[in-house]
Amino acid sequence: MTSTFPNISISTERLVLRPLDEDDIPALAEMMNDEQVAAWTDVPQPYTEDLARTWITELAPGKRENGHGLDLAVTEFLTQRLVGVVQLAKTDWHVRSTEMSYVIAPWARGEGYASEAALAAAQWLFGDQKFERIELRTAADNTAGQQVAQKIGCISEGVLRGACIAHVRADDGTWTDVRTDYIVWSLLPEDIEGTDGPLADTGQFSVYPDWN
Repeated sequence: MTSTFPNISISTERLVLRPLDEDDIPALAEMMNDEQVAAWTDVPQPYTEDLARTWITELAPGKRENGHGLDLAVTEFLTQRLVGVVQLAKTDWHVRSTEMSYVIAPWARGEGYASEAALAAAQWLFGDQKFERIELRTAADNTAGQQVAQKIGCISEGVLRGACIAHVRADDGTWTDVRTDYIVWSLLPEDIEGTDGPLADTGQFSVYPDWN
């Protein structure tokens, strides 16, 4: 039997990580149309609300049900506004490992939301789900992504040369593929032991089995 992640809600001091919902469609589409998101991810450009709807109603549920991973909306606790997305993919249930990535809306950057959300997801994976390894891959020039990895305690394991396709926007608005390197990071349970993170001693995990 294929293992699957539960439909989880995780609360931190400032954020709630929860399943994506159809109410997120406009904000998700706006976030994915940001130039930095287009540069470092493979989301189609322009990113339409129809694409966001397909992600939320089909791709994300299918990914979880097939045991491949989990997509979580990151929202502000006080305003419930969508500030980003944390994704788990390439999950190996035998090894108990998964690959994590994150996107933060342009208006919410610089607030530490990416590291807070990533650390919350990692604490849940290691504590509740008994995972043993989280892997992150950042493009060589994606310094913001690298800073998040370092901040939550990841260890750089090396470089995958020429393994990443980034995107550069031309003056006419079109995007061109550019081959670059991936930096590979890993996070193990012992890397965050004693971390005074946003979930320390809170145990604020809730499961929503009927969500979507």
